[in-house]
Formats: sequence, C-alpha cells, structure tokens
Amino acid sequence: MQDKKEVLKKILSEKIKKYRKSSNKSISLICNEIDLSKSIWSDLEKGIKDPQFSTLWRIAEGLNIPLSEIIIEIEHELKGKINFIEN
Repeated sequence: MQDKKEVLKKILSEKIKKYRKSSNKSISLICNEIDLSKSIWSDLEKGIKDPQFSTLWRIAEGLNIPLSEIIIEIEHELKGKINFIEN
C-alpha cells in the first residue's frame, strides 16, 4: 500500500507544480492567499506530504482552477495503474 501512496503523492506533486507554473504566481503569493506555509507547499511539490482534502481544495482555489480538474487529471494518469483495494 505504501508504494501506491507514494505514486499518488508523486503524481499529485507534479500536477500542483504544473498548475502553479502555468498560473504565473509565486509560491509566496499563493501561500499568502490560501494561508498555507511555504514549507508545506514545498513538501507537496516534492511529493513528501499527502495533503488533506481541505488543503487540496485551498490549493485549487489559489491556483484558480476547479479541484475536480486536478482530480480528473490524476485519475486519467493513474487509470489501471493502481488500486488501493486488493482483489
């Protein structure tokens, strides 16, 4: 299970970084807007942290994108690759 969680964190970190870069906002600006520490943001972009749902929602708001867009992108990338429930 741990390996699957690591894969999910890695893909999520890639998406957060991609959306941040395309937003042309600095980490400092986004973190100030959503009241998140820069160290937590950094850990998320490095795939170290597994964010709570409410944190992910705030990140999406700070990036001016629907949370569903991030989730759909992750689902498409992971489709058929991992399942958290073993058969």
